[in-house]
Amino acid sequence: MNDRLSLGPDAARQLATATKTSPQMRGITPRYLLRALPWVDVESGVYRVNRRRTFVLGDDLISSYSEDGTHHIVPEDLREVPYLRDADEALLAELAAAFTEVTFESGQLLASEGDASDQIWVLVEGRAEKRVTGRYGEDALLEVIGDGQFFDLDAWTRAEPMPYRVKALTPGVALCADRSALAGLTTRSEDLQTALDSYLAGDTPVPGSEVPVDLTAGHVGEPDLPGTFVDYEDTPREYHMSLAQTVLRVHTRVADLYNGPIDQTRAQANLTIQALRERQESSMLNHPEFGLLNTVAPGQRVQSRTGSPTPDDLDELLAKVWKQPGFFIAHPRAIAAFGRECTRRGVPPVTDSRFGSPLLTWRGVPLLPSDKVGFTGHNGASTTSILLMRVGEAEQGVVGLRPTKVQDEVEPALSMRNMGVDQKGITSYLMTAYFNTAVLVEDATAVLRNVEVHNYHDYS
Repeated sequence: MNDRLSLGPDAARQLATATKTSPQMRGITPRYLLRALPWVDVESGVYRVNRRRTFVLGDDLISSYSEDGTHHIVPEDLREVPYLRDADEALLAELAAAFTEVTFESGQLLASEGDASDQIWVLVEGRAEKRVTGRYGEDALLEVIGDGQFFDLDAWTRAEPMPYRVKALTPGVALCADRSALAGLTTRSEDLQTALDSYLAGDTPVPGSEVPVDLTAGHVGEPDLPGTFVDYEDTPREYHMSLAQTVLRVHTRVADLYNGPIDQTRAQANLTIQALRERQESSMLNHPEFGLLNTVAPGQRVQSRTGSPTPDDLDELLAKVWKQPGFFIAHPRAIAAFGRECTRRGVPPVTDSRFGSPLLTWRGVPLLPSDKVGFTGHNGASTTSILLMRVGEAEQGVVGLRPTKVQDEVEPALSMRNMGVDQKGITSYLMTAYFNTAVLVEDATAVLRNVEVHNYHDYS
């Protein structure tokens, strides 16, 4: 028996019209990098960065590989040593074979200030800090070094005392070579001896430095003024458009019959555009050739001293990009870890409203979150990076690149081109986003590496 006195809601809903949302997508992020970068419209598809001539610069890292459980130096990477830059491959292979593996523990003293520098050390795994006794007897931290970095080339080459001490911050592995290995090679190679003599005489330019402009200032009388000119690079770097691309397929039956109140083709296109833009931001950060995280100059890399990102670490980045810093960009977990370290020290970062959202800032520079800044390593040992950059052409910073105009453009530098209908009644659309990034001067970016995010504190 039915005791209801009125129409039930379940039946009533059959006559009602549902209010529908457009399709939602969890993978959409704010993409702050794409919003914060100034964009340069490139007419010809090629963007050439003309620079003042600089001396040849590598990445200042010596790589290694593991074979049968033992680490070995990659011979070609020994060209990071200035006087080995033009050495032949056989000589590099012989010197690489002279490196032997050494393991160390956290807190272990690897080298002492003033000791004979009989070995050159290449860190394979782990971190260490360089410290020196300051002018007034204080303990001064010079630098934190990590994977691929080496010490101390100059003292090892000149057979001079170690200018600082090196202490391990974490357990790790290093590869070491005695000075006798280098001496044995110079006796057999006249070219190497000549390059070494030039280095010892101070005639080898510092890699990455600009060719000087001869000037005089503060003179009195009538001295002969120097003549000079500013030399340019012979082969400046050119940036070509990269792209993210896919083919969107929509059946004509769907587009014809189920097109209201939401346009099915447009809904499909909108979500595809979002996915292309997400891939674009990821490439701009991580691409091996032009990704901002992979193109930071050697002198602009900072190692996290304690693992967790601290105010001191971000201050080190600001010291590297001190000319009009624009913004940090980091994984949300790294920003949260930085916030915890600030809270622990009683210096909570200021929150400011940027891009319509409240964002943490440090020294007035916003920290923009992006899940495209990835992690390296495994499980709890994985680490990430924090990037700082200056932006804009006028500021000689970082700029985004895009073509001025493309055919069938639906957004700036993003096209949706109809490829026609096949025999199954499916319409295909070629979706393409064109982009790149350019760093105009090396000191426009700096990166904090080996950042750990799993450290929590008990505030009770």
